[in-house]
Order: sequence, then structure tokens, then C-alpha cells
Amino acid sequence: MKLRLSILALFLSTSIFAQKHYERLEKIDVQHYQFELTLNDDNDQIEGKATITITFNKDIEEFMLDLINPKNGKGMNVKRVMSNDKRIPYTHFDNELTIKSEANKGDTKSFTITYEGVPETGLIISKNKYGDRTFFGDNWPNRGRHWLPTVDHPSDKATVEWIVTAPNHYNVVGNGRFVEKKAAGDNMTTTHWKTDVVIPVKVMVMGAARFAIDEVEEVDGAMVSSWVYPQDEKEGFYDYAQAAPILKWFVNNVAPYPYAKLANVQSKTQFGGMENAGNIFYSERSIDGKRSAEGLIAHEIAHQWFGNSASEANWHHAWLSEGFATYFTNLYMEQTYGRDRLVEMAKTQRENVISFSKQQFVPVVNRAVNDYMKLLNANTYQKGGWVLHMLRNEVGDEVFWKGIRTYYNKFKYSNALTEDLKQVFEEASGKDLGQFFKQWIYTPGQPEIEFNWTYKGKKVHILTAQDQAELFKFDLDFLIIFDDGSTQKETLSISDKYQSFKVKSKKRPAGIVLDPDTWLLFQGKVTEK
Repeated sequence: MKLRLSILALFLSTSIFAQKHYERLEKIDVQHYQFELTLNDDNDQIEGKATITITFNKDIEEFMLDLINPKNGKGMNVKRVMSNDKRIPYTHFDNELTIKSEANKGDTKSFTITYEGVPETGLIISKNKYGDRTFFGDNWPNRGRHWLPTVDHPSDKATVEWIVTAPNHYNVVGNGRFVEKKAAGDNMTTTHWKTDVVIPVKVMVMGAARFAIDEVEEVDGAMVSSWVYPQDEKEGFYDYAQAAPILKWFVNNVAPYPYAKLANVQSKTQFGGMENAGNIFYSERSIDGKRSAEGLIAHEIAHQWFGNSASEANWHHAWLSEGFATYFTNLYMEQTYGRDRLVEMAKTQRENVISFSKQQFVPVVNRAVNDYMKLLNANTYQKGGWVLHMLRNEVGDEVFWKGIRTYYNKFKYSNALTEDLKQVFEEASGKDLGQFFKQWIYTPGQPEIEFNWTYKGKKVHILTAQDQAELFKFDLDFLIIFDDGSTQKETLSISDKYQSFKVKSKKRPAGIVLDPDTWLLFQGKVTEK
């Protein structure tokens, strides 16, 4: 859907692709997609008819959609484009479908594109682990164009409906609410799903397979269901049923659930899980009958709010999706199992971030990336989660949750950039968070601290050093431990490369622990001199 002007302006400073996409957004705003697809068991060719409703933002003579050209037996071949029962001229070159149709600013028109082909990716047509044929959409980040004519970018959201005709033995799931299922002749069945709210193309999918289906319970007006391979029915129904209490937690802590249903689907996604709006596709190996995928399910459910409803305006800000899902999984685990579980997860994730920074010294928002699959890294996930964890500590729990809910309600069914999140939290907290976001989101790495201490004159004399290239500003908590088991907690304000401090202590420390409550993303070394 249409972006705020502030977001559009920020597109200009990212990349050539962003510039090109900005120019396209100036022209068109997709309102609705209707995808009519025919699947078969004889080959991997799909037949498609996409009816796309577009509002024009300016006077135009032509506009462009994303659709992969045929090459080496894969790709989509466009047969015709129609509007108001008239053929519309078009060109299909370099994976761009350019439709040559004049329109005036403010016009809303529908175009029907008839096409066919074999998708190389985007729609995964394969056999599952039991040898049964399956079809699963898998669009992230911008692979929808391999099988669907779209504006394949998270910033242009639209409603969608799926009208899928497939052999009778398939069950078909798609985004939104169930409309109908009817016989189509020749042992074929047509299934219809439709959304009432806008979603980005990255989570706009359907799936077709032999499924056992279990309706678990209704949560916040949405039916929670499990769709699993028949061979995994017992274990799958048991494992995926935990989605219901997880969904309740998010509804109670964040906001009302944004979609008509929550289908939890065993699938052939290439990811561990894919958060498709209202129908999450999990790896087919996520089921073990032991509910070991609780964290995965929580992560993908978190995305229904963060990433799907409130979406990043471009892929370089994907941490607003993945970092949020990572940290909200931690928050769910904290409230369900206690603080120790959060600390355990945070420490492991901190190690992941540090390890990644030694391999790739890049910021969380890394505009140099053009292969968006490379954004699936510890910066986007674990460091993004750590930024939220530190933000929570910076502003306090009450303001943190207020800021989260304000951010979501402001950008639901829309898009945001990191700057938008920053502004929301500055307003909620009354603090200037410029330095916080600058160093944790736009600066590579994290503090590398040397903490040297000696004890004399009933004082702990401390020398700190930041060993990384760019200085960070942060509060460093540390715990003095004494031989008798007692402790003394202190906090230092770190801002320079080298600093010295004196802390009163009636007894000689037996040891010192940095960041005892696990609130800081850092590397540290403590040495008694």
C-alpha cells in the first residue's frame, strides 16, 4: 500500500534498486490481487490468471510488474493482458512485465494477466519426506515474482485471494478466510481463500498437499488449526496445538490478532519456518511429537504482528521483522518459564552475534546488501533482538511495552523504517535515542571491553578500555563478589576509549563479574592487576 512521504524520501538514499522501486511507487499502488491457479500431477507447469486492481498515483502511459521471464525451461510465459475486455499491449523482458495502458492520477483499474510456466523457485513443487507430491509458496524475500505477477516488494501491500484448482486428493490452504470449495470436473476441485486486510507479497502464499487437518480452538476470533501430513497426524496435531496458547500470549501482550485464521502447516519451505500471513509454513521436520518446536512456533507467530502486519519498508530494515520475532520469542519464554530462560537464550544469542561480527563486520542496517538472502544472519536476528533487549533496559519495562504497542498500532497494515521505531520510543520515553540507534543499528560490531582492577585503600581502582574502532556509549554494570558470598553491584558510565574509576569497598573483592543481569551486548575481559 501507499507509503508515508518520509519513508519514500528515505528510499532515495539506499540503492539503485530502491530508486527504481521508488519511481514505481510514485506511479502505482496495488489494491488487490486475485490469483487463479491450476495445478496438476502430470508436470510442474502451472496455469495462472492474475487479476490485479491498481490505483494510479499519477498520470501514466505504462507501468511495470515483477515476473520472471522464461529461461531454460523455467519461468513464466505471458499469453495475454486484458482490461475491460480489451487486450492491452505489453512487453516482458528482463523479468519485468511492462503493461502499456494510459491512466490518470486517481484512477483505479483492473488488469487480468493470463500466463503459464514452470517456477524455478517461489512455488516449491516437489515430493515430501513420504514421497507425496506437494506445492508450497515460499516467497521470501522477493521470490514471488517466479510464479506471480506482482509488485514484489514489502512496501506495496494489498489484499489477496486464491482460487486454486487442483486434483481432488489435495487440500489447499491460502491466506485469509475460507470462501468455498467446489467440484471443478475431471477429478479436480477448486478452493477459494481471501484476505480482508493487506499483506506484503513476501508472505502471500498458498499450499497444496495431502493433509490431515485439526481445528484446535478459536483465539481472538481466529480459528487455530493444524495442517500436517497424514503420516504425522498424531505427533503433528500434538506439536502444533501449542500454537493456541502462544497466540493467546501475543494477543494479551501486544495487540488483537490481525488475521482471519492461524493455520500451522507442515510444508516443504526451505526455511525452518516461514511466517506467511495467517498460514505459517513450518519445515516438514519440525514435528517430533515432543513439542520441541515451541520456540520456532512462537517466532513465526510473533511475525504475524511484526513483519507481516507492521512490515519493514525495505529489506535492509529486516531486523524490524526478524529481530522482533527473535526477541518476542525470548519474552514469551521469559513469561512462560521465568527470567533464567531469557538469560540463557540472550547469552547464547550474544555469542552468535559476536561470532558473526568476526566473520562479517557490518551494521544491522546494511545497505550494501543486494542479495537479500544474505540478510538472514545473526545481525538481523540475534543482534536485532539484543537491540530490543537493551532498549527495554534503557527505557524500562512500562515504557518499553507502551512503545511496542504504540509502534505496532501506528504501523499495522503498513510499513516502517528504523527511524520510525526510534521516533515512537523517543516520544514514549522522553529520551533522545539518537546515539542508541546510531551505535547499535548503524555501527558495526559491539563494545570490546578490557576491565582492569586493583584493590587498595578500601577502594577498587578500575581502568577500562574500549578496544573496538568506533567508541560506544553505555552503562556497564558489574558485580563485586566477596569471599563470604556477599556481593556489591555498581554501574559505570562508559564513553571514552580509556577511563579510570574508583569504587568504595570495605573488603577486598574475590572476583568481579561484568553485566551480571545480562543487559549488554559486549565482549569483556576482567583482569586483576
